[in-house]
Amino acid sequence: MAARGHVQDPNDRRLRPIYDYLDNGNNKMAIQQADKLLKKHKDLHCAKVLKAIGLQRTGKQDEAFTLAQEVATLEPTDDNSLQALTILYREMHRPELVTKLYEAAVKKVPLSEEYHSHLFMAYARVGEYKKMQQAGMALYKIVPKNPYYFWSVMSLVMQAISAQDEKLAQTMFLPLAERMVEKMVKEEKIEAEAEVQLYFMILERLGKCVEALEVIRGPLGEKLTSELQSRENKCMMLYKRLQRWPECNALAHKLLLKNPDDWQFYPAYFDSLFHLVDQSWSPPEEGEHCSEGSVHHTVAEVVRFVEERIKGEDSKESRSLRGPYLARLELMHRLRERGCPEESLLGEPLELMVQFFNKFGDKPCCITDLKIYLHLLSPEQHVQFINRLSEAVPLGNQEEEGFAFPEDTKALQRHLCVCQLSRALGLHHSLDVDGKLHLITELKAHYHHGLKFGKNALKTELQFSDMYCLMAAHVYIDLWTETGDEDMMWQCLGLLQEGLFHSPSNAQFKLLLLLLYCRLGAFEPVVDLYSSLDAKHVQHDTIGFLLTRYAESLGQFAAASQSCNFSLRFFHSNQKDTSEYIIQAYKYGAFEKIPEFIALRNRLNQSLHFAQVRTERMLLDLFLEADIVLSLEESVKAMSLSAEEDDIPWDSMRDNRDLTVFTCWDPKDRQLTDEHRRQSLEEESMWLRIRSLTLRLLASLAALGHMPSQQNSEISNENGVGDKTSILSSLLSQLNQTLQTAAQMAEKRIQYPFLGPPSTRLVLALSSGSCQCQAAALQLSVHLHELETAGHDESSELQTQICNGFKSIVVQLQEILNKCKGDLLEMKEGKLKTQPSLLENLVFFVETMCIVLWMASYCAKILRPLKTSLQKKKKKKKDANTALPVVMCGFQELTGNLQDLLTQAMEHIKGQETAMTALKLATLTLEGYTQEEASFTKAATDKVQSSYLRSLQEVGDLLKKRTETIKNLKI
Repeated sequence: MAARGHVQDPNDRRLRPIYDYLDNGNNKMAIQQADKLLKKHKDLHCAKVLKAIGLQRTGKQDEAFTLAQEVATLEPTDDNSLQALTILYREMHRPELVTKLYEAAVKKVPLSEEYHSHLFMAYARVGEYKKMQQAGMALYKIVPKNPYYFWSVMSLVMQAISAQDEKLAQTMFLPLAERMVEKMVKEEKIEAEAEVQLYFMILERLGKCVEALEVIRGPLGEKLTSELQSRENKCMMLYKRLQRWPECNALAHKLLLKNPDDWQFYPAYFDSLFHLVDQSWSPPEEGEHCSEGSVHHTVAEVVRFVEERIKGEDSKESRSLRGPYLARLELMHRLRERGCPEESLLGEPLELMVQFFNKFGDKPCCITDLKIYLHLLSPEQHVQFINRLSEAVPLGNQEEEGFAFPEDTKALQRHLCVCQLSRALGLHHSLDVDGKLHLITELKAHYHHGLKFGKNALKTELQFSDMYCLMAAHVYIDLWTETGDEDMMWQCLGLLQEGLFHSPSNAQFKLLLLLLYCRLGAFEPVVDLYSSLDAKHVQHDTIGFLLTRYAESLGQFAAASQSCNFSLRFFHSNQKDTSEYIIQAYKYGAFEKIPEFIALRNRLNQSLHFAQVRTERMLLDLFLEADIVLSLEESVKAMSLSAEEDDIPWDSMRDNRDLTVFTCWDPKDRQLTDEHRRQSLEEESMWLRIRSLTLRLLASLAALGHMPSQQNSEISNENGVGDKTSILSSLLSQLNQTLQTAAQMAEKRIQYPFLGPPSTRLVLALSSGSCQCQAAALQLSVHLHELETAGHDESSELQTQICNGFKSIVVQLQEILNKCKGDLLEMKEGKLKTQPSLLENLVFFVETMCIVLWMASYCAKILRPLKTSLQKKKKKKKDANTALPVVMCGFQELTGNLQDLLTQAMEHIKGQETAMTALKLATLTLEGYTQEEASFTKAATDKVQSSYLRSLQEVGDLLKKRTETIKNLKI
């Protein structure tokens, strides 16, 4: 037998099958294999840990933890056990236990580089920066390698960043980090670019810009090679901070000579010019203007410089660069802002823009370039400008429809740019209804004609003419919002469905369809549209609101759970992922990225959307399951929900929504403003506060229901019941105050642009009366607790008050139900009409009914022992005529009325389902449509009808389950 070069550890061979089973997801077999191995080798710690991993993955967390701790207390030092325990603790989300493991291992094997570095990374996972600093230095002492030394320095910087006291950061942590790096600089031990970056970061945070500049411009700066123009960018930033405008100007001018298309240096060039002008700066009579070379300190010099760059581009035979032409427009914009007469040196803005269009009109970026400078044109010039551009678009001969079409994609792009600019100048909006309809016909004709250029395009590629389709959809939306004619909206849906058929990867079509379906109250088609967008990572936070805002409110409870899970899965994995990113940044020396990762984690933890989804998900689970699957108390316990704790960071909440995700060419007066954003955030926060307080009140109600019945108030206070009611009362007063503020906000009736943020459910919740009814039901639970404490003999006034409360709640519920009545979808004169607000009101009725039933359930718990004691007294006195207390009669009346309301609601739903199923959508009049257009519009109407039926079915099913719970309310 040939001699083996490598002797394999026999334990590795024994453990291999268990690893394989775990890797393949066969956890049960892994557990069995581990048990077999442990019978033969009781001291094989790693097998125990692998068994624990199998148990963890099959849901037996407690067993897994016990088994892991058995091994951990032995303080293992073999690599297999340590690695396996690390994996297990990470899966358990207990990274702090990994630090204890490696602390013990390092004590036993003090010279192990591997264990020391694992300990450092374990501290990094939990953000123990002080211990990271110590671990880094300990590692450097064992193995004097530069990276380990700088791990320790970076951990000092992190202590400074995370310090609550800014003074401590500036006087202790950062100066110490600076001295540590300076020691390495003096000893000439700086080796890598990352070490220079870290030195720069420390100096920058200390505000030592002059020293940082010396580092960048000195020999250490030569190590900055991983990014293009890294040194120049850092110099520019420091010059700005130090307000050294001559150097800033000279450096920008020098870099623009090298690359006249590098836009980032034009703003710095212009900013520095105006600072120099304001300071009346003049160059010294002898020698260089400054350390960076000559300075352009007058407007005339800068105008000349820009014009020279343009001449250079004009004389080129190859394609011109856009930078200099845009710089001329930017300079004109800035000169006009300052009221400088030198603006005339650059020429007439209309001519400059026409020239820019002639050169770059066939590029898709032409619209975004010119759009920001349209304000340079006077209103009288708008039509003239569009006419001039239209002359520069090569179109073929007129065809049957009366339109001339472009003959290649470059001409198509030019024509499209003219249409986009017309819309941005408000020329589309100023048309009357007939004008807009004619415009739609023209845009659709161009869209259909342009499809021939993309016949062989892949499914993942967009069609060249997609933007015509999108623009026509925007004009349809204009008509719908201005005239209220729903037919426009159905045609818009049909057009977008057609666009998506030809261009399945167009995200803008999907987003606009998603918005329109939601506005119509049809959530079913939205789930697939959002899935097909394939939102990645942080997009769940930035665009997730489009989905979660409508999911539950439109009665699609199963889809709502799924939508919340989409977002929550991302937010929860963010914590774990960020730790891994930080560890990788340490390993590869990307120190400047570490604060960015931590800022991202904080931004996501403080996200408004995260708080909303968390709250809505828990409320949804209660509405669907509490007192159906589990009792309210058990449901609240399973969620680890606490009435006392408010886990929403109200003061540091971040609005991370991307409100500009929709492509929009509207003129400035129709676009989303900062005021809109502020109002939207205020409204979202207000609605979140109401929902959060409602959730905590339900947790408080569950805690009351869970307490043992106590007649004696002293005993009840010992048991903490008095405390529970004080929390309930405190939360109720907060809710009532919030509802008052919310009512004032709702009166303003804020209107956002159609493509802006969606309004919250706040206005409908208040107008339907559901918030007020929920608060009244929760208030009654406080009175019921008072009744329990007082006993029925001493409480006739309180009983009357409670009975009046019962009656009032029934009246309020009836009013909410009345607001749900009406046809959700009906056909009038061959046209479809929708009333999605009826569906939202129906969901509010269901939510309110759930809360009233939970209050009634608590009431039943209190009244049952009272009734039992009364029956005992009856038997003793043998008096059959003892009247029932008022509150019991009132409660029996309440349960009867709730039963009637539920029956009414279910009959209404059944009636709606019958009427909707009977609607013959085939009889829709689709005049003026081609057969293909009609089929797409028909598909859209079918989706809306199917979605409404699904919503009604889910709401009906939930009400049926709630009807069952009424039977348990007998006392």
